[in-house]
Amino acid sequence: MNDRHSRLPTACVIGAGSSGIAATKALYERGLDFDCFEKSDQVGGNWVFGNRNGMSAAYRGLFINTSRERMQYADYPMPKSIPDFPHHTHIAKYFNDYVDHFGFRHKITFDTGVEHAARGPDGVWDVRLEDGQSRRYDALLVANGHHWNPRWPEPPFPGSEDFKGVQMHAHSYRDNGILADRDVVIVGMGNSAMDIAVESSYVARNTYLAARRGAWVVPKYLAGRPVDRKHPIFSNPRLPWRLRRAVIQRAITSATGPMENYGLPTPDHKFGEAHPTVSGRILDRIVHGTITPQANIAALEGEHVRFADGTAVHADYVIYCTGYQITFPFFDPDFISAPDNRIELFRRVFLPDVPNLFFIGLLQPLGAIMPLAEAQGRWVCDYLRGDYRLPAPDQLREDIRRDQDAMRKRYVASKRHTIQVDFDDYLHALAKERRAGAERARAAGFALPVAPRAPGAPASESAAA
Repeated sequence: MNDRHSRLPTACVIGAGSSGIAATKALYERGLDFDCFEKSDQVGGNWVFGNRNGMSAAYRGLFINTSRERMQYADYPMPKSIPDFPHHTHIAKYFNDYVDHFGFRHKITFDTGVEHAARGPDGVWDVRLEDGQSRRYDALLVANGHHWNPRWPEPPFPGSEDFKGVQMHAHSYRDNGILADRDVVIVGMGNSAMDIAVESSYVARNTYLAARRGAWVVPKYLAGRPVDRKHPIFSNPRLPWRLRRAVIQRAITSATGPMENYGLPTPDHKFGEAHPTVSGRILDRIVHGTITPQANIAALEGEHVRFADGTAVHADYVIYCTGYQITFPFFDPDFISAPDNRIELFRRVFLPDVPNLFFIGLLQPLGAIMPLAEAQGRWVCDYLRGDYRLPAPDQLREDIRRDQDAMRKRYVASKRHTIQVDFDDYLHALAKERRAGAERARAAGFALPVAPRAPGAPASESAAA
């Protein structure tokens, strides 16, 4: 199995969404014994419309806002017949094809969630499944996603409890049919808010977009190319961020003009200091009068919504596009939680003091998560096989401190901006760290950092190393 070790640690993966299947593939190809547990009956997580696990936020008209070439896994390109910005059905099929192409579907146990995971005194994980079974593993990889537990306005708007219309979170939105001939207020300026406002604008009597703060609205195409396609300046991590930001901001402003020209609030931050909103249709619908920008909600008053500027409108629906809470329902809260969406990890993966726990896809890039989760999965496999070694504990904590300080300095203070990364910068820095960790592993004689103690699956179920 391994030219240095007769036995490797066993592992458990929680979740078979886009991040979980990337980690599962890495474990399978690197010859580790593992199980992957998925609450639903299929892979794809958030990209499965009507996912019966109830955790998907996909709606019928959903298209991705990052381009095909920037979301695909490195060793499995998406077919060029798929549009630059695919529909959710294309993406769900791609994930299924990915699993079948590399032949690891049999390693995923479907319709089986993890109810509880606890680390024993010996360091081994006791994993209790929803069907009552218990398993033991040397390592735990958490890929349960962070776009499934809705975060509602905090505190609720005055009058919310007495509002006569329907209040819903974007997570529950599935189809614009419910909005036909209705008066609809969308709350937020993120991607979900813009998308749902556009969908509403085709069928609703009136659609109002209530902005809590300004945002940079990025078109999907610049100069006839997908806006996120690899660019010699935009996506070059070797260039200073200030230079890249200035060029990007100038390009976007040249394409769209100032946001106040559309009745939207002027962003109170520079580009890249908050998560941008990518939309190819919102500005068009606004200038055609089918979406009316409004100030933030001041109060809900019976059948009406009053805005901060004093105006009021009739509302049948108020849809809150107010983000999500990072939640780990299988951990005891006093063991691991993310209060205010904050959790301090080394490069968004390793938790100090818990050497056999890893988080995959727990980050919010300016770009797609999939290639980053793929790199994280490979990194964790290097670690479990002894091919990578972490920095010394004091260096590890200092790296986390610097990262958190840099995030607080750069981003607007918000629960939305606690796990932000830049796509190309993250991959570049991770590749550099993996090389450094490989040297540390060589100096340590490639010792396994996680000792194999828990029994593994039969060797015949794992791929050759």
